[in-house]
Amino acid sequence: MIRLPRALAATLAFAALSSAHAQSTPKTGTEVLQRMHDAYAGKWYHTLAFVQQTTAYRGAAPTVTTWYEALRHTDKHGTQLRIDVGEPAAGNGMLYTADSMWRMRDGKLAAQSDQGNEFLPMIEGVYVQPIAKTLEQIKGFGVDMSKVSTGKWQDRPVWIVGAAAAADSTSPQFWIDTDRKVVVRMLMNSGATGSALMDIRLDGYVPVGGGWLATKIAMLVGGKPRQTEVYSQWKANIDLAPGLFDPATWTTTPHWAAKP
Repeated sequence: MIRLPRALAATLAFAALSSAHAQSTPKTGTEVLQRMHDAYAGKWYHTLAFVQQTTAYRGAAPTVTTWYEALRHTDKHGTQLRIDVGEPAAGNGMLYTADSMWRMRDGKLAAQSDQGNEFLPMIEGVYVQPIAKTLEQIKGFGVDMSKVSTGKWQDRPVWIVGAAAAADSTSPQFWIDTDRKVVVRMLMNSGATGSALMDIRLDGYVPVGGGWLATKIAMLVGGKPRQTEVYSQWKANIDLAPGLFDPATWTTTPHWAAKP
């Protein structure tokens, strides 16, 4: 029998224990979020920009538009997402945080509301801010954080927070890839569709800037598509002027997508 040095044996035992913990099923949704955070602490990107082809299914025929999106996270402002609908020079789009929205038309503020973007805490905030803040931001989801089950998505194992089983399609919930620690599916209440849940599917993940980016998004209600998104030309950890995230300087700040 080969006997390992005591220090080496202890190191290997700790590594095995850590690996087992990483793959064991968390007991609560809070623990799931903590594992997501810890997996990328100090590594995840703080800025991101990309071009998005958006297909909306609202009328008799789908409409396709190009959006230009920029995301940043700062300690002062949290996570912010700027969306330019069509050419940025036209000045049309939205500015989102996790709990607020500003709608821009012709470069001027047209409307403001306290309805934020439900994606932001799950695709950015959870990795770069305290877990307590993420928990506060997702409180409105209505997810039962005491429930965690397991399942598969695209043949990959997932943790399902908010449902006792993968077959539950009526409870608000989010699905997390157990290996990559990223959200791959969300079933969320949608005010625009009454009591129906919106099924949000995040696919086509690629490694970007120390983290991951889902490059294909599908949103369905009652099994029917409401909106699909395909991303391209993504860039992470780039300089984004603060004025891009201020309605007062929406069109006067040089845009990241402007050709030199």
